[in-house]
Amino acid sequence: MRITCFIRYEIEPAQRAAFREYAEAWGRIIPACGGDLIGYFLPHEGTNDVAYGLIAFDSLAAYEAYRTRLKADPAARANLAFAQQHGFIRREARTFLENVPRAS
Repeated sequence: MRITCFIRYEIEPAQRAAFREYAEAWGRIIPACGGDLIGYFLPHEGTNDVAYGLIAFDSLAAYEAYRTRLKADPAARANLAFAQQHGFIRREARTFLENVPRAS
């Protein structure tokens, strides 16, 4: 069963550019560590402090293996340190979704 990790970020609106840089770095790191990056999404109209990231995996086991590789990856650790140093993520929440066949 294919799953998607849906990440909801509450971001600091004044640091939108820093979040973009963070998301662009994940665009290289996530595929290298085994995730199928669907994309990162910044606010455009309306609410200015919510962003999203979507990453697909073949299973929860595949996600766990990805997390193990991610923790060991120097670029991933550097990107997380960048986020902590700049403080542009106020809150982060993950939800795991399964695809409904024939509805996508």
